[in-house]
Amino acid sequence: MERRLGVVGIVVTGRENIAPRLNTILSEFGEIIVGRMGIPYHERQVSVISLIVDGTTDQIGALTGKLGNLPGVTVKSALTPKN
Repeated sequence: MERRLGVVGIVVTGRENIAPRLNTILSEFGEIIVGRMGIPYHERQVSVISLIVDGTTDQIGALTGKLGNLPGVTVKSALTPKN
């Protein structure tokens, strides 16, 4: 299956309860994560994480699906088009 490059945006509320499970999922998909940046936004009481990913649509979909099932987590992704 063809690999795609993309960006995954994650917004987390209630970080203290979610962080261990979120980090476990990110570690599980470490082979497709090229880079990660996390910013705590204290004024809004959320954390924002951006990921650069390089994987198949199945792999990226599995990652975003697992993250999106966590309570207090919102996930959006944008992938390069097929060539």
